[in-house]
Amino acid sequence: MSGSVRNFGLFALVAFLILLTGVMQSWSTALLIVNMGLISAIMSLGVNLQWGFAGLFNVGVMGFVALGGLATVLVSMPPTTEAWAAGGVRVLAGLLTGAAVIVAAALAYRHMPKSPARAAAILVILVGGFFLYRAVFDPGVEEVEAVSPASTGYLGGLNLPVVLAWPVGGLLAAGAAWIIGKTALGLRSDYLAIATLGIAEIILAVLKNEDWLARGVKNVVGLPRPVPYEIDLQNDPGFVETAAGMGLDPVTASSLYVKLGYSVLFTVVLALILLLAQLALKSPWGRMMRAIRDNEVAAEAMGKDVTRRHLQIFILGSAVCGIAGAMMTTLDGQLIPTSYQPLRFTFLIWVMVIVGGSGNNFGAVLGGFLIWFLWVQVEPIGLWLMQVITAPLAEGSALKAHLIESAAHMRLLTMGLVLILVLRFSPRGLIPER
Repeated sequence: MSGSVRNFGLFALVAFLILLTGVMQSWSTALLIVNMGLISAIMSLGVNLQWGFAGLFNVGVMGFVALGGLATVLVSMPPTTEAWAAGGVRVLAGLLTGAAVIVAAALAYRHMPKSPARAAAILVILVGGFFLYRAVFDPGVEEVEAVSPASTGYLGGLNLPVVLAWPVGGLLAAGAAWIIGKTALGLRSDYLAIATLGIAEIILAVLKNEDWLARGVKNVVGLPRPVPYEIDLQNDPGFVETAAGMGLDPVTASSLYVKLGYSVLFTVVLALILLLAQLALKSPWGRMMRAIRDNEVAAEAMGKDVTRRHLQIFILGSAVCGIAGAMMTTLDGQLIPTSYQPLRFTFLIWVMVIVGGSGNNFGAVLGGFLIWFLWVQVEPIGLWLMQVITAPLAEGSALKAHLIESAAHMRLLTMGLVLILVLRFSPRGLIPER
């Protein structure tokens, strides 16, 4: 069997599983799998750019995804005018003060000769600047967070169309990746992984604790949507008539229409990113990145700036993850910082890349859809399987109760099993790099 036929068969199998979900369960569930599969595929492409192209082991994926979610709030939510009037200007002044302190310390480090005087000057700038920053920033934060804390208590956003938040999410993630890359890309792969994980946790800690920014753990709900609201469709006589002609009730039809709208938007974004990733892979730049991945010493001997190229690919991959994070928050309609768990946004994405095929963009897309389908469906299938297995046991049996309760752990068991089987029988992934 040729490679192209095999690859087509794998994608067809995933499509068949999703269609089977629509027939056996509901089309709403199937479309939900499609939408999250599209977002997961985009995240997988971002990680594949870093690992498959350059061999960078980034386990801080959830930090960049969270920055994409933050961009959705900052761009699409309306500004809280009372909070801006109370302390918004002071918060901005505090942030500018902090940035000025960092710039002043950097200039002192660059332009002063290496000496004890330079170290003392930098220490004075940082310590004195910190206290100055807190003196300006903290009162403004208290004033902002005191404005209707039960409903707002934050500065809000720019009230722009939510679709604009998707590229902004990529820019925010790219900016954070630049800062991380400048400090951490000189480390070996294992230390780079530790650094990216730690910085991702710092990003999440800021989101959870800085209420003035995005309400912290109080969450931001009611985010604008790029598609109509179900209730508006249900109140549209033309839509109701069309739904009735298709044999659907207005509630079901409106839900399917909205999910299909998201699917179209997400498909366009995935297709664009996949096209750009393929063009990059086949370009001289992509061949250079793979040469650096395979042998950094030889590539550096040929005159390639390895650290600079690593920084480029790290920023690009993180930006793609940021875009996916903004899309996911838009789909959810709310920003919940506590939901960004390592299991969901780091381990799961890495499983998608490894199972799909590291270094192959189409493999990353396949892995995104396949693993997300399993993540959603394994638990209900496992519960059904346990009920069938334990059917002969008497009611009230301790073993029966234990096995049925264990069905909740089928997700983790299945992910591990799939990963082991793929690494054993197809160690380069289902669609390996050519």
